[in-house]
Amino acid sequence: MKLALALAALVFVFASNASISYFKYQRPINFVGTNQHYVIVDESIWKHARADLADLRIYAGQTEVPYASVIQRGSSESDRKEVRVLQQSTIGGKTQFLIDMAGLVEYDRVDLKLATKNFVAHARVEGQDDPHGRDWAVLGDSILYDLSKERLGSNSMLRLPRTAYKYLRVTIDGPVKPEDVQGATSEFRQEEKPAWLDVGGRPRISQIAGNSIRWDKKGLESQPGNDTLLLFEGLGNVPVERIVIDVDPTQSNFRREIEIQDRSQLIGTGEINRIHMVRGGQKIDSDDQEVRFSARGDGTLAVIIYNGDDPPLKINGARLQQHERRIYFHPPNHALTLYYGDDKLESPVYDYAKLFVQDDDAIEAILGAETTNEMYSGRPDGRPWTERHPVVLWIAIIAAVLVLGAMALRSMRSGAAA
Repeated sequence: MKLALALAALVFVFASNASISYFKYQRPINFVGTNQHYVIVDESIWKHARADLADLRIYAGQTEVPYASVIQRGSSESDRKEVRVLQQSTIGGKTQFLIDMAGLVEYDRVDLKLATKNFVAHARVEGQDDPHGRDWAVLGDSILYDLSKERLGSNSMLRLPRTAYKYLRVTIDGPVKPEDVQGATSEFRQEEKPAWLDVGGRPRISQIAGNSIRWDKKGLESQPGNDTLLLFEGLGNVPVERIVIDVDPTQSNFRREIEIQDRSQLIGTGEINRIHMVRGGQKIDSDDQEVRFSARGDGTLAVIIYNGDDPPLKINGARLQQHERRIYFHPPNHALTLYYGDDKLESPVYDYAKLFVQDDDAIEAILGAETTNEMYSGRPDGRPWTERHPVVLWIAIIAAVLVLGAMALRSMRSGAAA
């Protein structure tokens, strides 16, 4: 038993160790200096590396260089808090009220809870530390609207410069009555923008009936109709996290539901819109043609834009994107090579990754062209001897059966003679 466990441990170690001769592909890393650098994982790497990127290794000569893998998702920190609305009244035919912000250190937006529907209104926001003060600082203007009747969405957000006034005075010029202002929520948001990388090629665009889609072994089948299909093919193993749709600038005032599917399931939903209109003397501007989701491609993605009874949108194109995957490292004073293409290799465990801190001035290193690894020999066959030589095993089994049969026959004859 001890011998078997020791052999099993040796097989595991043997199977999980990295060696340059086990990698199928290599790419030179071009860098300058010894500051922290990073390389961006591109589609060539996704095509030939493990799906989890566990087999990426950096070597300086024969020495392995530790690294940290980071997904550039960005970050968002927000602090939301219910705030009091005070003194709703009508002054000069306009709705005016105060918002008590005294419990907040700073903020940059306030979301109003309004009961009014199907309206457009202009809101002016002023700030003061004394609710009875005379001099109020103008903080900005916002357009509030609800276009439920036209199915074009709504906006009740007051966007402000980063501020710390204890009180806000809001004046709304429009059909919002004092009693329609039912509450407010403050928010302070700090954002670090994500980094996006285009993946995949251009889609095939056609008009279908969205509810007629059917997947089979040959691909996707559907009936002609009024909905728009964007079909992305040949994605392979690339993870995808966003679609950006390029709607022709001549298209205005639309809001459409979309779905994203692969061969096995629905993987995302959302909407795209563009609203540029003037209502009640107020201008409304909204433009959003991006939808986020999360999927690892199985080769094909279908994006369906549901047009309802409206004419199909004019689509100039679309892009699939993923968050950048970066490999951070500190290069030694030696040429570096990135290796990958060993599907039996486990993820590395480096102190560098455990203690990693991203430098603000990290430098992008450039990957050279992908080539096959001239030193590649492949891993030795780690299967048991019997699995590697099944013919010999069957010969031995047949021989054993014949020998046992002969012995049994001889025994039977000896018994009959006696």
